[in-house]
Amino acid sequence: MKLTERGITDTHAWKGYALPKFDRAKMIAATKKNPVWIHFGAGNIFRAFQAMLAQDLLEKNLTDTGIIVAEGFDLDIIDKAYRPYDNLSLLVTLKSDGSITKTVAASVAESYKCDPSFPGDWNALTEIFRSKSLALVTFTITEKGYAVKDSDGNFLPAYCADFEASPDKAKMFLSRLCALLYGRYLHADKHPVALVSTDNCSHNGEKLQAAVRAIAGEWQKRGFVEEGFIDYISSPDSVSFPWSMIDKITPRPDAGVQAQLKTDGFEDAEIIVTDKHTYTASFVNAESPQYLVIEDAFPNGRPPLEKAGVYFTTRDTVNKVERMKVCTCLNPLHTALAIYGCLLGYTLIADEMKDAELNTLVHRIGYDEGLPVVTDPKIIDPKKFIDEVVTVRIPNPFMPDTPQRIACDTSQKLSIRFGETIKAYAADPALGTQKLKYIPLVLAGWCRYLMALDDEGKKFELSPDPLLGRVCPFVEKIELGRTYTAEALDGFLHGLLSDASLFGVDLYAAGLAPLVLEYFGELTAGRGAVRATLKKYIR
Repeated sequence: MKLTERGITDTHAWKGYALPKFDRAKMIAATKKNPVWIHFGAGNIFRAFQAMLAQDLLEKNLTDTGIIVAEGFDLDIIDKAYRPYDNLSLLVTLKSDGSITKTVAASVAESYKCDPSFPGDWNALTEIFRSKSLALVTFTITEKGYAVKDSDGNFLPAYCADFEASPDKAKMFLSRLCALLYGRYLHADKHPVALVSTDNCSHNGEKLQAAVRAIAGEWQKRGFVEEGFIDYISSPDSVSFPWSMIDKITPRPDAGVQAQLKTDGFEDAEIIVTDKHTYTASFVNAESPQYLVIEDAFPNGRPPLEKAGVYFTTRDTVNKVERMKVCTCLNPLHTALAIYGCLLGYTLIADEMKDAELNTLVHRIGYDEGLPVVTDPKIIDPKKFIDEVVTVRIPNPFMPDTPQRIACDTSQKLSIRFGETIKAYAADPALGTQKLKYIPLVLAGWCRYLMALDDEGKKFELSPDPLLGRVCPFVEKIELGRTYTAEALDGFLHGLLSDASLFGVDLYAAGLAPLVLEYFGELTAGRGAVRATLKKYIR
């Protein structure tokens, strides 16, 4: 079972695997002649989601063109996970009932490195952007990929270098994207196109738009681009930046899945770790549920992705769906499990749902504290969404997702995942923040997590987070097992709990700091105190 164009022709060998039913050679030829859709970000989520949407349309004869993928950060992915397999990949869908489906994804027509150091690739991308048929450019480059400025509002040094070097010498991905757009402006009669971020972050289209405009503006100041280019990328009739909400859990390739594929006779199951520490493979494992909601703003048309399950709606509705998921129905529950999972020694999210206290905790955060103030987008029912999360998605024992992965960048997530709910309670006289008991328990748990000691008092490694150097000093002098007065704990943590940039609110002003400190004092009482505190308050 070789994952190549020739290898998949031996249909007998691939028993139990779904093979493409469309004429792939015709698809590749049609895509080269009239490219419609290019995606930047060749990682696992792309192959599990966007590439499969394109495949669905091809299987239903709703399009004759596939998708082109390009990578602008970790170029090894193209060389190691795409080209050796003729741009084919294998999607392993892990369902909560234990069943597995295995599908050969064949919708990727071409793969490229977005880097002028590879002239063949760069020239191909240039020509694609000059094609009037190009209607849709999508992205999964992670939220960090859109940052062109630091926290003080200053341009990052690498972008400053790009501004001085001109578009044809740009080093950063978004600068190169802007250069490709400028080529379209100059050589494709200013033909329109939609740039759609499908990264899991709020207001993603706005982030992409701001970055592109900032780069173009700096180039225009230096005379590298025409003033008309600014007008081109600023008009939604020419270049649109639709907002979107995406949701599909796609962990890195799992060793258990790899072993099963090898048992089947699949010969290309090796897990690849690139020089930039990306974990990839010829296969990707993912859950079955998925959601993609996109603002319907496409000046050059679009593929009929609604026939593949994508919701197209207004920007306001996209924003509401995002708030529903991020502030109430999924992300806060994940963060709670990540924090307490690390403290209690769990290495699998699904196993945490077998823990009586943790299972009840996420129910209380979601149903009791979240749903009363949830943003209802109407197109997706919040209660049904959260029902699926707590009964199907998170408990899925076959999904190799870890609390340690989800705990990454927690300092960047608390304000949106919990702060918005706190604000809603504060703004409603019928509720008030004094009704919140379980969200403060999670915030106290995060402070306890920063001590990097589990519930047995053993050291563990904190997950990557850009603000660890700023937040960890608040707890570094606190000793596990030592009794502190409320005043003493306040002395340690006041600067942390009053930081509205972390929590979305000043927890003192919101009236929650005393409860967080009380919980924290109990969580640090000694070995086993985390479990004891959960048992005390989770009834």
